[in-house]
Amino acid sequence: QVQLVESGGGLVQAGDSLKLSCALSGGTFSRSAMGWFRQAPGKEREFVAAINRGGGITKYGDPVKGRFTISRDNAKNTMYLQMNSLKPEDTAIYYCAAKGNAITSTIISDSGSYTYWGQGTQVTVSS
Repeated sequence: QVQLVESGGGLVQAGDSLKLSCALSGGTFSRSAMGWFRQAPGKEREFVAAINRGGGITKYGDPVKGRFTISRDNAKNTMYLQMNSLKPEDTAIYYCAAKGNAITSTIISDSGSYTYWGQGTQVTVSS
């Protein structure tokens, strides 16, 4: 059974940085397209970033472009989200998602296309 576990969330001040991690177990990480989403209170889940199985193709949501960087280490079965210049509007629960057996170029920004989800990690940015 595939499990995704996020870590690295916390409370920071505006302008600070955080790095989130997402570890996958029970599946073949290197064959999975991966993504990050977030959901703030009272809002719909929002696409943050996605990465293809090899790590060479990435895509970002407009609110985080230029500030966030998605990456992965297939040897460690782990995906990362480096978040810089954090803003109060980045406050949300951050979820990682995976779609297994993806073709090499697959990159997914639609939450409905992912198969597996983590439980989420809270990121709070104070002003």
